[in-house]
Amino acid sequence: MISITGFKTESLAIGLMSGTSLDGVDAALVRIKGSGLTTTSRLIAYVQLPYEEGFREQIKALCNIEQSSVADVCSMNFLLADRFAAAAEAVCQQAGIAMDEVDFISSHGQTVWHIPKSDAAQSLARSTLQLGDLSVIATRTGRPVVGDFRPADMAAGGQGAPLVPYGDLILFGDALQGRVLQNIGGIGNCTVLPAACTADQVTAYDTGPGNMIIDQVVLELSGGKLAYDENGKWAAEGTPDKGLVAKMMQHPYFSQMPPKSTGRELFGAAYAAAVLAGARERGLSSADIVATATWFTAKSIADSYERWVFPKNKIDQIIVSGGGAHNEVLLAMLSELLPGRTVAKASSFGIDDDAKEALIFALLGNECIHGIPNNIPSATGAGRRVVMGKLALG
Repeated sequence: MISITGFKTESLAIGLMSGTSLDGVDAALVRIKGSGLTTTSRLIAYVQLPYEEGFREQIKALCNIEQSSVADVCSMNFLLADRFAAAAEAVCQQAGIAMDEVDFISSHGQTVWHIPKSDAAQSLARSTLQLGDLSVIATRTGRPVVGDFRPADMAAGGQGAPLVPYGDLILFGDALQGRVLQNIGGIGNCTVLPAACTADQVTAYDTGPGNMIIDQVVLELSGGKLAYDENGKWAAEGTPDKGLVAKMMQHPYFSQMPPKSTGRELFGAAYAAAVLAGARERGLSSADIVATATWFTAKSIADSYERWVFPKNKIDQIIVSGGGAHNEVLLAMLSELLPGRTVAKASSFGIDDDAKEALIFALLGNECIHGIPNNIPSATGAGRRVVMGKLALG
């Protein structure tokens, strides 16, 4: 396949990511050398353009079928593309690099709805929808843009998620250490890398809510003044209600065997409201509620390892990235629940905690433009390896 980078062995790329936490657009400017599993990369610059509260609530409304319309979805597709383009411009400006020096941009987009399995009762087909139109980004930046990765995997029988395992293998695969890469964004997702594993031996799945429930209860309890629990300070003042968490863990998602993926359609505002109502019925203080939501995230992650990872794999290290890596209380809870294993941040391995997923999407885009399959069927359930991604020329 002809590469749009003209068979260059080294490329300058921008990876763009907006996750289920709806913090904003992450942009990573990355120097990439080579392709395939021997690819090397270096992060040059990283920025996040945060969403203002009103815009964030607009996106959340799209994830609620009772609050959104086709017109809202159509409009947001272009509005988000403008935000992605602005983030690409901002990271170039921070690095002092002209946009025309960038070989390509790779954008995950913003997931607003994800149906990993068909629902015959509601006549819903397996499908997924990410907003942030590629042509708008390409026109505004003047660069080729790769994106819309998930549908190719779903067309091959997979769930279209998680997408990061291929990049995790490139960045963190180790000959001696068994590792779990745990990203904690709005949703938690993990990649299991046994020591000296091949791509076929990698497994991955969504563990469940990451910051999503914590953020929503903090927003409600603070009367809209706080969007998240900075460094876990509020949770540190409370005591988790482990009995309530045990009830929350009865949600059918947690007993579902991987491969599996989820999002706001299961664990969005409505679910958080139910958690909040249940906590208030039990007489919990605001600090106790935040601590309980935080313990729920930690427990859902650790429980998933006990069910699906540890029985089959020798794991030495848990490496955490994403916004949850800044929550010291959450990390302490994970360490408590995972005795005998090291819980560390991605930054301890030279990878920026916040930039990791945007960096990985630059790597996935690099594979796409070189025609190299970039999904992991053992993680997504796809029937075969495929090249994920579509291209819009600038």
